Amino acid sequence: MVVLPKEVIKRYELEDFVVNLDRSNTQLIRFLQDELAISPPSIAMALRCSQQERGPLPMILWRYGFVSLDQLNQILDWMEK
Repeated sequence: MVVLPKEVIKRYELEDFVVNLDRSNTQLIRFLQDELAISPPSIAMALRCSQQERGPLPMILWRYGFVSLDQLNQILDWMEK
């Protein structure tokens, strides 16, 4: 189950996208919210951009300024585990 609020999913038109998220992406979203305190709207916007640009979510988050370089490294370290 995706951890983004329904109103955020609807606002960013992610209904079709979130249905197809696999377990690892769901865990990544939880990590972003729980460990790095990234807001659901920021994650939703990054998901939307990653869908349009076909880029990896961590890089999109960094490119648009939602995470710092240190946070990006934390995300990449977490993904390696």
